[in-house]
Formats: sequence, C-alpha cells, structure tokens
Amino acid sequence: MIKRLAPLTLALAGLLATASAMAQEPEWRHATAMIEAPKYSEGFAHFDYVNPDAPKGGTLKLSEEGTFDSFNPILFKGETAAGLSLVFDTLMKPSEDEVSSSYGLLAESVSYPDDISKVTFRLRAEAKWADGTPVTPEDVVFSFNKAKELNPLQAQYYAHVVSAEKTGERDVTFLFDENNNQELPQILGQIRVLPKHWWDGTDEAGTARDISRTTLEPVMGSGPYRIADFKAGSTIRYELREDYWGKDLNVNVGQHNFGAIEYVYFTDANVEFEAFRAGTVDFRQENSASKWATAYDFPAVESGDIVREEIPNPLRAVGIMQALVPNMRREKFQDVRVRRALNFVLDFEDLNHNLAFDALARVDSYFWGTELASSGLPEGREKEILEGLENEIPAEVFTTPFTNPVGGDPQKARANLRQALTLFQQAGYALESGKLVNTSTGEQFGIEILLSSPSLERSVLPYIASLKKIGIDARIRTVDASQYTNRIRSFDYDMIWNVWGQSLNPGNEQAGYWGSASADREGSRNYAGIADPAVDELIRMVIFAQTREEKTAAVKALDRVLLANHYVVPLFYSDAVKVAYDKTLKHPEDLPYYGLGFPDVWWSTAAE
Repeated sequence: MIKRLAPLTLALAGLLATASAMAQEPEWRHATAMIEAPKYSEGFAHFDYVNPDAPKGGTLKLSEEGTFDSFNPILFKGETAAGLSLVFDTLMKPSEDEVSSSYGLLAESVSYPDDISKVTFRLRAEAKWADGTPVTPEDVVFSFNKAKELNPLQAQYYAHVVSAEKTGERDVTFLFDENNNQELPQILGQIRVLPKHWWDGTDEAGTARDISRTTLEPVMGSGPYRIADFKAGSTIRYELREDYWGKDLNVNVGQHNFGAIEYVYFTDANVEFEAFRAGTVDFRQENSASKWATAYDFPAVESGDIVREEIPNPLRAVGIMQALVPNMRREKFQDVRVRRALNFVLDFEDLNHNLAFDALARVDSYFWGTELASSGLPEGREKEILEGLENEIPAEVFTTPFTNPVGGDPQKARANLRQALTLFQQAGYALESGKLVNTSTGEQFGIEILLSSPSLERSVLPYIASLKKIGIDARIRTVDASQYTNRIRSFDYDMIWNVWGQSLNPGNEQAGYWGSASADREGSRNYAGIADPAVDELIRMVIFAQTREEKTAAVKALDRVLLANHYVVPLFYSDAVKVAYDKTLKHPEDLPYYGLGFPDVWWSTAAE
C-alpha cells in the first residue's frame, strides 16, 4: 500500500525544492572587478575615454626592433609577429580607466559562485569568426587546452584551472582545484580565443594545419583586423575588417579607428630611430632619457610636424622593477653577499647625471611607483605576516629599510667599491694581482651581461668599467632577437637586463616571477632562479587575500623579502611615458587614466 504524503509535507517539500533551485541559480554579471565595483553599469554606451565620433581610416605606421617568424598566437616557440592581438578577440575586455575591471567582449556575461570554485562565460550569439561562422564554447575549450599544452607560461598562469568544458549552447565553464582565488575569473577573461575549425582544417595547398608548429600562413580570428600582407621577418600590414561582428559593441565604440596598421622591423635601434626622423614611422615611445633630451632637435619637431608628449597615465597603475638580474642557477650567484656586492658596484647617480641628464629615478621596490611599494620598517598587519616567517627570512627585514647605495662622486664611488670587495671577501674571494678570484678554486669571478639590443650597451658600459675596477672579468654580449629569446628561455646567461611591470592587483603571475615551481621551468619569467619557501608562502598570501587591506600587507611583505635577498641589481625608470608622433595622429583630450589608449582610441586626420 502506498502512503499519501500529508498536504503540509508536500508544501514543505515544494518550498525546499524552490529554495534549492534559487540557491543554485547563477548570478550573471556583465563585468568582473577585483578592487572596486565596476565603473560602468550594464548597457553603458561606451568607455568615457573614447571619442565615439572618431573617423575611421588612414594608415598607422609603426616599427619594431628584431624580427618575426610566426603568426601562431599561443605557441612558445618562435618570434611571434607584433600586432597579432588585433586579429583576435578575448572573452572580456579591460577598461583603461579602472584597475582590474573587464567587460564582456566575446562573452556577454560571466558567472561564478561565492567560493569561486569555477567560472562560466556565456558567449554572445552574434560573435562570429572572419569566415562568418559562430564563435562557440568548443573554440574556447580548444584555445584553453592548447595554450596550456603548448605554452609553459600559460600552463603556469592557469595552473589551478583543471578543465574547461561546454556547459550550455553558448556556455563554457572552467573548473578550479582550489577555492577563493578571486583573480581566476578575471584572468580567464583574457584568454585569446582561436577558431578550432580553422586550425583543424587545411591551408590553400591542402596541407593540414598544426597548431603545435610555427606558421606564416595569415591566421584567422574574430577581431577587428586581418593580416592583409607581410614579408617574413620584415613587415606586416593589418587592415580593418568592414564585416567585424563587434564594431558597434559598447566596449568597441570609438576604437579600432585606423584603416590599416603597418609594422616594419629593424635590426638596429639607431636605424629604427632614423626611420622615425625621416617620417616613415608615425609613432615612437622613447625609452632613452638622453635621446629624449638631445636627439629630438630635428626639423620635423621644430616645425610641429612631430608632437612630443610626456604622459604619466600608463604608470599610475604599474609598479616597475627594472634591473640587472644575476642567474642563481649558477653557483657563483647563490651567495647573497655576492649579489649584494653587485649592487654596491653600480653608480646610479653618476650614470643618471652623465647619460640621462638627471631625468631618471632609482628603483627601490618590486612595485616601485605604486601604493604597494614597501618603505620604512614593517608595521601592523604587514609586520604580523613577516613575524610568521621570522625564521625563514633575512633578519634585516625587521631592522633595516632597504636602500640602494648612493654614489655620484669619486669618494662615494670608492667607498661603495670597498664595501663590494668586503662582501666578496666574506663570500670567499680575494683580490690577487688585480683579479678577484675564488680562494678555493683560484678561478677569477666573471660576469657576461646578455643584452637584446645595442641600445642598452650605453647604460651598461659604466657598470662594466666599475666591475673591472674590483677585478671582475666583466663583459657584454649583445645578440639578435632569436638568440636572445632562446637563451632566455633556457636560462643560458650570467646576467640579463629585465623589466617587470606589476599591476595594482598582483596575483597568480607572482608565482611565475618568483615561485619555486617556476625556477626550473623552461621559459618561465623567474629569470633570477628564485626558489625560497618563504617567498612561496607570501605569494600564496597575495593570491588568496580576501580584502584589499590584506592583499596590500601581503604584497608589501613580499616586496621586503625579495629586496632583502638582493635577487637583482635595481636600475632606474622615469615617472612618465615619453612619446613622439606625427601630427596627423590624434587622441581624445583626456586619455584613459591608466593608459595611453594606443592605438585603440587614437585616429588619423587623414580619415577626416
């Protein structure tokens, strides 16, 4: 006999089922944000920093130093062509007047639970590839899987994303192996989505495409531009697609204004500059303070045909560490006293005065120029974090604020070199017959500084001269782009020149910069070879911080420990981005607060 449920029991069961369904109903968001609520509400017309009436047309001529041999957008191998991002859309698009906020591009909305154990993106029905076929969840899954499989940097970046799967007609879901990593939904929105059907197909000759190999076949994407023409290693021309599916989307209004964008490659930085002077290149970001001060006196500047600007916007949200980086995978750099000594040898003040017209500032933080930079002695929550690692970090973290040695005159320079020699002696070296030698092996201490461009040599040569003064066999090795890339990826160097740019919301990328797991992973950005359990723990605290206050304290603690271990020789930077450009290029009066908006929101008067 079947018993009938009482009406009250049935009603209660119905209420519970309804409540359960409501609890499981996803909350769809039009944007992701890490620090503050998104500035732009759903259905906004356009970003505030664009000119919605900007004309479209004209050709933008740009330059690059080096070469290229591939249009494959995700592969670890080869030299990828400049500007390739113009061809591809991402799931979300960042706003340049906010910190860590992104809005739907290929995805119309995003959803994730309170514990952030997964994230789902819902694709726009109107999103199309250049051949007119829809962008599908299968494309996203394919792009993610291939990026992790073929690119070690992506494998590290998405290490805690265990899978991607289609979960609806237009939905794709990423599952995580840990909860409460607030950055994962944000960084997954940055995935460059590729057309699975195109890569699974054949080229015009009937040859099957292979995404695991470099290619110079013009690739297809869903973005605003297509590859129209190129000469391998030399030039590329991108043309604006009239049939671009997203041209009227709010995140694209007032953007992608140039009818064509051309890149020309130069193997010599001086020749590249001369091309700009001659008018064959339209835009230049000048990274040499001395050149900015002395080399822009040619007629086009004096007549106003070339405009010069110093723009602080891009650096408002970027922490800079530009440094010479010794490779600790080599035994001679494993002693912290040696690494500290190398900083005493650099006379920044002399270099800044004689080569840069006192236009630069010395970097003294891995997050230099931002609110995240440590200073003074640790206090409050930052101190509590460090005290929890007291037995694993240098004692000076609690007693001595980090400062760079100060030079600038012969007396200070000599004192710094004496201090460097003292540190080397403590590490087991001695100055014998003008050579700094290892007292155990008799081998002279040597450093080869590997550079990617002759333009850097001018700033490194004074350092080489100072190293030689204390008996170090110091030299520069400048190689072409391909050799440099290969040697960097395989950690085949004594010391390199590198710059790390940090956001105001540091997260998972820190593990790739300083984490033990990346120290021996070929192609990682842990160029120094850092493998320190205390650093690893601080990175985890940065990633999993649940409040802005907790993240700031953890980042400052990480900064202090990195500095106290003297992993790099800090160099210098400017407080503004210096650009020069042809007067036919225009930009909105108010550029985005945190960016140049170049080339997206700029336009050409040739189109008016």
